[in-house]
Amino acid sequence: ACALSRPPPPPRAAVRCSPTGTCFSAHLDNASYPAASAACGQRQGGLAWVSGEPELRLLLGLLAEAAAPALLWVGLKRNASTCTHAEHPLRGFTWDGVGGWTAPQAVPAALGRWVKEPVRSCLSARCAGLHLVAMPESSPHWGWEE
Repeated sequence: ACALSRPPPPPRAAVRCSPTGTCFSAHLDNASYPAASAACGQRQGGLAWVSGEPELRLLLGLLAEAAAPALLWVGLKRNASTCTHAEHPLRGFTWDGVGGWTAPQAVPAALGRWVKEPVRSCLSARCAGLHLVAMPESSPHWGWEE
């Protein structure tokens, strides 16, 4: 999922924009985190980040509309020198900046939903994606997954 400064020209991908002008687009491809980040950069954006529930709802709606696979890269990573912190919602992971903007580093506790707790480590860089399970006739179930 990319966060873009403006929507890409159709029909490249499903796109949803917030009233503040932030746009998300879903691009379905089997790619590594670095390749996904580079692909978003080529679209003048970056991997998506979420600072609150409004962005999360927008992103989940987009992914459900795009019939996205169960796990999509977002701009959530933990550097090798950073330890896992079970007491923090993002567990020591932080958001990559998008398009020159500063990504939020603090998030509401409600956004600290993990499908499986990340590996406890202070030695290796790790990435996380948005795990989405679409449920018929209900809102999608989601969580971060390392």
